[in-house]
Amino acid sequence: MGSYELSILIKLALAALAGGLVGLEREAHGRPAGMRTNLLVSVGACTMMIISEAFYLKYSMYGGDTVLRLDPSRTAAQIVTGIGFLGAGVIIKEGATVRGLTTAASLWAVAGVGMAFGMGYFVLGGISTVFIVGSLLFIKKLDPFIKKDRYLTVTVTARNRDSLYDDLEALISKQGFKIADISSQVDLLEDEIFYKIVVTQQHRRIGRELSSAIGKLEGVRKIYYS
Repeated sequence: MGSYELSILIKLALAALAGGLVGLEREAHGRPAGMRTNLLVSVGACTMMIISEAFYLKYSMYGGDTVLRLDPSRTAAQIVTGIGFLGAGVIIKEGATVRGLTTAASLWAVAGVGMAFGMGYFVLGGISTVFIVGSLLFIKKLDPFIKKDRYLTVTVTARNRDSLYDDLEALISKQGFKIADISSQVDLLEDEIFYKIVVTQQHRRIGRELSSAIGKLEGVRKIYYS
């Protein structure tokens, strides 16, 4: 095995190791893009950067007086674009909650690590891997100490009456919460009105407590919260 082939092997092996380490953490948390996905993204990005470098080495003898124009940076740009589409596939929106952003970001970061190893920047790739794995493992442990809002979606079905919204708004404000979003729908045949309310500024789980309070309002027939 020549020195060039050995360098390719080292690059791919390091890219696989880095992608596997990041993917192992995602796999442990049951995320859809786990060890295999992150490993493949890292190795794939590394391979494409090696190919980009190989094109330049192979055709570098052609001068500027020929029609051949080489731009290795285009490969890197297309990798970033392609990973964007892949990352979008793991993002899921459930009501007011968005899941998969961290997994998408890890895929994007792993692609960068693979590109670094593919270009032979081993120190950059190694340091990036340490930061990525470290952020996934340890920053999450800071969650209990970070003050942040929770979002609760409440769906209310009630007899259609004009003052219902005012009563709901007053009740939620009295509890010390804030309405982040609200939508409504009226059923003229059944004379019912449906409200979908997103409540925020609570720092504990208040779904059952709030539903109980709303249930005491006049005309309320059904309540669902998530």
